[in-house]
Amino acid sequence: MIRSELVAAVAEANPHLTVRDVERIVTTIFDAITAALASGRRVELRGFGAFSTRARDARTGRNPRTGETVAVDAKRVPYFKPGKELRERLNVGED
Repeated sequence: MIRSELVAAVAEANPHLTVRDVERIVTTIFDAITAALASGRRVELRGFGAFSTRARDARTGRNPRTGETVAVDAKRVPYFKPGKELRERLNVGED
């Protein structure tokens, strides 16, 4: 599902909201999650999961096109840990 499909699904489930309103809501939610992660905070949505960041150390990488070694700086990357309810819903009937 891409962003526009998410907006369409939410708008369809909430006919009292316009598509434009839903787009603003989705954008606001994504912006809030992004801002929290950028400031080093964790975002937990109970039952769904938690967004956080993880540190990646600097390393030596390789340019796949030329084979040349490249220095890759240390960085933070987003990480998502699914919640218990999400995991259970994904695995219904798989016993």
